[in-house]
Amino acid sequence: MNDSTSAPGRPAADDALTRPFAGASPYDAYVHASVLNGLQHPLTEAPDEMGFLVTTQVMELWFTLIVHEWRVAGTAFAKDDLNAATGALVRSRRALTALDATWGPLAALTPAQFNAFRAAFGQASGFQSAMYRHMEFLLGDKSASMLRLHGGDPAAHEALSATYREPSLYDEALGFLHRQGLPVPEHVRERDMTEPYRSDPGVVEVWRRIYSGPQAHPLLALGELLTDIAELVQRWRFDHVMVVRRAMGGKSGSAGSTGLDWLERRAVRPVFPELWEVRGDV
Repeated sequence: MNDSTSAPGRPAADDALTRPFAGASPYDAYVHASVLNGLQHPLTEAPDEMGFLVTTQVMELWFTLIVHEWRVAGTAFAKDDLNAATGALVRSRRALTALDATWGPLAALTPAQFNAFRAAFGQASGFQSAMYRHMEFLLGDKSASMLRLHGGDPAAHEALSATYREPSLYDEALGFLHRQGLPVPEHVRERDMTEPYRSDPGVVEVWRRIYSGPQAHPLLALGELLTDIAELVQRWRFDHVMVVRRAMGGKSGSAGSTGLDWLERRAVRPVFPELWEVRGDV
């Protein structure tokens, strides 16, 4: 007798998932995981060096994504496409949040654990990162001396030189605001883009108009999104200071830097300064 209530047979395995690959897997062909997983080469037997390498490499990948999104946003602002610019900025906000979380594995290192491999990287230092320099230039923190650091690497120097000469993300946002009818001063719009951005009272007034107006206005939402990004950048810098303070205190940093003192000075550099100043004027 057939028992119609008996459990169905076990489904056959999915052939597409069990078929052997002809070479690298489609996953590896797309993600290049085998390349990424072969990039860690510890120089010591210290158990924490592998974590240090992986963490800093992950940071470089987040830098790459953030730079990509800020460039997308800048291009969208230049085309007066607020929706596309906002989408890219929101994605970069998520990436910045993830970037800051990468300090976790390094934040717990004791001085002895860090010193166990510190000598291995010699003159290498995070401030030499070309991709992080792109981030700073896109934030308006232009520096000819920092650009010159990469002169020995023609490809990196050429790419950085282009970012150095071009308008920053904030410059593009201000240009967009001007084309929306807001009086961004001409001397701000026509300034030398290779100079670091400095706060301008005329720009403070532009943001004051926005923040004093309807609280649901899209331009106020843009101001808050840019403020989110500025805050996350500052948090990442501050957390960098705290990681170094815990791991090495006030010792001199690698590559001849002044270590903690140098990081502390850079951590307080303002990002999109008028967005902070306007909050006392509304």
